[in-house]
Amino acid sequence: MENWFAALTLFEKVYWIVAIAGSAILLVLVVMTLIGGDVDDMGDVDADIEADTGIDFQFLSFKNLMGFFTIFGWSGIACIESDLSTGLTIFISVICGLLMMLAMASLFYYLAKLQSSGTLNLKNAVDQIGEVYLTIGANRSRIGKVSVNVQGTLRELQALTDEGQDLVQGNVVKVQDVTDTGILIVNLLNK
Repeated sequence: MENWFAALTLFEKVYWIVAIAGSAILLVLVVMTLIGGDVDDMGDVDADIEADTGIDFQFLSFKNLMGFFTIFGWSGIACIESDLSTGLTIFISVICGLLMMLAMASLFYYLAKLQSSGTLNLKNAVDQIGEVYLTIGANRSRIGKVSVNVQGTLRELQALTDEGQDLVQGNVVKVQDVTDTGILIVNLLNK
């Protein structure tokens, strides 16, 4: 192994060292990400490009740099093995590395857009159709419950009504408002 490495030119040694070191670090980052050891970007290496959604598109991050060096090194080795010129080898390996950075930045950007806070905003229940689960007293006399789809999830929420009659299980209702305390105000839909 030592004889093989010693026989390489300086140009080849640089590509082999970059490829092996980049691959090792990237492998550690990927394994830590998969097992839940969140590997945040290190230092102030981020160049943020604001998108319309407010989620940052990070082209220059530690993970992306490791992806660059890995692909830069291995594509350079492939070019050297194909007997390409030094200039063409450098050009191809830099382009391949930049494409890898772009692919990784895009992947993390779109994965970040899939995240949601999970916080329930009851104002999103207004104008939704639901069904009475537990009897709601007429003229806000007794709190009941309704099953209503809010933010893509069926939820059972407390409700009051201004109707002159009790709303019983199975009645279809429409959410008209939400009180400051988070109780839905519903009206009977099928009168």
